[in-house]
Amino acid sequence: MKVKEIARAVEGRLIGNGTIEIENVVPIKEAKKGDITFFHDKRYIKYLHKSKASCIVVPQGMEELTTTVIEVKNPALAFAKILNFFAPQKKMEKGIHNTAIIGKNVSIHKTASIQAFCCIGDDVRIEKGVCIFPYVYVGSGTTIRENSKIYSNVTVRENSKIGKRVIIHSGTVIGSDGYGYVKGDGHHRKIPQIGKVIIEDDVEIGANTAIDRATLGATVIGRGTKIDNLVHIGHNVRIGENSLIIAQVGISGSVEIGKNCVLAGQAGISDHIKLGDNVIVGGQAGVTKSFPSNMKISGYPARPHSDAQRSYATISMLPELLHRLKNLEKKYAENIK
Repeated sequence: MKVKEIARAVEGRLIGNGTIEIENVVPIKEAKKGDITFFHDKRYIKYLHKSKASCIVVPQGMEELTTTVIEVKNPALAFAKILNFFAPQKKMEKGIHNTAIIGKNVSIHKTASIQAFCCIGDDVRIEKGVCIFPYVYVGSGTTIRENSKIYSNVTVRENSKIGKRVIIHSGTVIGSDGYGYVKGDGHHRKIPQIGKVIIEDDVEIGANTAIDRATLGATVIGRGTKIDNLVHIGHNVRIGENSLIIAQVGISGSVEIGKNCVLAGQAGISDHIKLGDNVIVGGQAGVTKSFPSNMKISGYPARPHSDAQRSYATISMLPELLHRLKNLEKKYAENIK
């Protein structure tokens, strides 16, 4: 693409030569002639003036550069759009591979792609543009809506509801049984898990994640939520729209999480807790009680982030305080002799 075409597509202001042909998208440290890159973080300022890129996407109000630039409000967002222009688009073969196993009363749109060795249960509905990669299992009664992608070795258990434009990466299990047992007669007796999982539109789920079906009712992942790899979401959890769940988070059963929340890596949420909208949970936090909207929390047990910072600061002072205390004890002992 020509630089002027890219500038138009991202609604940016072009400064320099718009006729330059761009061949590739490259990080700022590695860019060379024919490449486009972007600058959005002051940590990379040292590379900005040294870059050999043919064009750099920069934030508005940047100092003048000798390189051709495209000024935009949000360089990271503009760059995501640019990557789509250059990303290779693999054409999916429409139809059903002859090795796929298809159950009874299954509705598969003619534009869908069911690839090798997939197993589709009875009463499944697969809408237009859906792509199911090899070795996927889809349980009976499941619906997969338009333009969703399910990568290899995913298991979607029975009666799950997958929305439009959902992406599920390899190794993930949707609708596994919730962890439900009752103790009686000296044994742990299994509670039947007869609910389902609902994945709303535009959700993306990383590799090797497990989302349990509800005991009764539904486990719900809200529209636009993005879930990282290696996440566990327990039965009857409800996650609001546009939330971010980072790697190795564990969410216990019957938790309610509001809209636009962020759960950083390895955070753990106890059962039956409610987090309001716009809550940010720090990495490795242990959340043992509910919190209202618009809070930052961290630590174990999780508390307001400013309180946790003070606690950490105090703990870091303990070795010095212990040393001073020992000196005082020594002086006191010498004085009383």
